[in-house]
Amino acid sequence: MAMEGKEVSNKQMVLRDYMNEFPKESDMELKITKVNLKLPEGLDVVLVKNLYLSIDPFIRIRISKPSTRPSFSESYKLGLPIRGFGVAEVVDSGHPEFKKGDLVWGMTSWEEYTLIMSMPREGFFKIEHIDVPLSYYTGILGTLPSHQLP
Repeated sequence: MAMEGKEVSNKQMVLRDYMNEFPKESDMELKITKVNLKLPEGLDVVLVKNLYLSIDPFIRIRISKPSTRPSFSESYKLGLPIRGFGVAEVVDSGHPEFKKGDLVWGMTSWEEYTLIMSMPREGFFKIEHIDVPLSYYTGILGTLPSHQLP
């Protein structure tokens, strides 16, 4: 019998409407959902608690109306959490390369907890160097896999 985990609230910043010129508070909405902190057995997924989220310039392009922006990437979907790079701690894992407590960085969502479904295609990397502030991985240290750092 699988052990059930604790269910907690999950605050998400979702895109309510595409921006016209400049982002407005009304373009986004704080949504509260529920997440179970224990994954079902046999799934090759990872549940993370986000610690730091980046606000990159490309996000502005992706929250624009699809007809008014360059087409090199898709617009975010309305009603879903905004996506971007972040630093997180693994809460539970069915993936052999990640275990509870691991610190990771990569593409995540603007929410407290994110379920990473398509490993390793999401581009998640273990953080091996913790002798610098973790927030650096949302910027300059997040541009290279951590194993390439000196």
